[in-house]
Amino acid sequence: MTTLMWAIGIVVFFFGLLISIAWHELGHLSTAKLFKIRVPQYMVGFGPTIWSRHKGETEYGFKAIPLGGYIRMIGMFPPGDDGRITARSTSPWRSMIEDAREASYEEVKPGDETRLFYTRKPWKRVIVMFAGPFMNLILAFVLFLLVLMGFGSTTQTTTVGAVSDCVISQSDSAALKAKDPCASSKYPESPAKKAGLKAGDRIIAFNGTSVDSSQWSVLQKEIRDTTGPATITVLRSGKPVTLHADLIKNKVTKTDGNGGYSEGQYVTAGFLGFTPASGVVRLDFPQSVARMGDMAQSGVQSLVALPSKVPDLWNSVFNGAPRKQDSPVGMIGAARIGGDVFALNIPVTQRIAFFLSLLAGINLSLFLFNMLPLLPLDGGHIAGALWESVRRNVARVFRRPDPGPFDVAKLMPVAYVVAGIFICFTALVMAADLINPVRLT
Repeated sequence: MTTLMWAIGIVVFFFGLLISIAWHELGHLSTAKLFKIRVPQYMVGFGPTIWSRHKGETEYGFKAIPLGGYIRMIGMFPPGDDGRITARSTSPWRSMIEDAREASYEEVKPGDETRLFYTRKPWKRVIVMFAGPFMNLILAFVLFLLVLMGFGSTTQTTTVGAVSDCVISQSDSAALKAKDPCASSKYPESPAKKAGLKAGDRIIAFNGTSVDSSQWSVLQKEIRDTTGPATITVLRSGKPVTLHADLIKNKVTKTDGNGGYSEGQYVTAGFLGFTPASGVVRLDFPQSVARMGDMAQSGVQSLVALPSKVPDLWNSVFNGAPRKQDSPVGMIGAARIGGDVFALNIPVTQRIAFFLSLLAGINLSLFLFNMLPLLPLDGGHIAGALWESVRRNVARVFRRPDPGPFDVAKLMPVAYVVAGIFICFTALVMAADLINPVRLT
């Protein structure tokens, strides 16, 4: 039964991925048609076509490899400086530019001269290229909102799960793994135990600052910023109880600012000595938006940190090193996680919530990644249109001749380099996902 659920999870994940890709391309398609740009093709997937149908002037279809999609707009690039669409050169870099320009005119028909992409004003081209990633952002927002407000998310709460018996530095792994390290007089009694904190207590205020059950990160920061006497108000058996603790400094695991931890990194901070209990918490709309803002910030940081993850990925594939939990995953890895989610022994509602969160995270990642100002990504075309607008406006202010459209095709050699790097990174992640996958813990 577990294997069946795992397989179903993978199938459902790929179905959700196809919806996300189709939704992205629909953004490009709808805005292109809005601005009268001719779109000969709308395809989900790459490789051989497995099904297609013509409707009007556009062919709609699915291809065999469900790892992306595209729409084909005519006239993506302006003619060359000599006014020609095609030319030939012995230079491989020049050939890249000319081949890209020629391909963008392959399906131009008589009467299409006014329906070319490059002839549209820069702001219209920005809208067309931004619409795809924006659709992913909308889908991520809706899914996260559904999960956080509807299902709730499993998160650390302000309820006490367990109280530490003694004070041990969290960098002292040998002591933490020992059977009963607190039996030694080497480690003093924890401030939480001295104060009478008990498992099941829900902390509702710390030093006069109220906290609700979903604000573990707020309480965590208050505790870590405090040393010395502190007043703790807990809800015990439905009644408020005031406790007094004397917090001390201790070496603890560094946090990510959202209640999570940075593995292997430590800081010296205030220490109370308890483990928070996890629970399913539903957030209201402002809390959900704030949580999504934190997720977006973490997504940007993860995107910036991608190059630094290459050595770990390489070691996990070729040297047998353990795969870190924050390691990048590709579509294969994400599909495996989707299967793992469906196979978890948790309530069905939480499986659905977990799966929707995974799909929302992928859509948020697609938005952030596609907004990078690099060709062949959507952000590269947006950057080209914005640069054209700046050039033309500057020329207008200084009463210079109109410089004309910016020839994005000249950046195609850079696009090939970027695409090559992306393909190599994708291959490395795929190998890691197959050989040493990230597992749910």
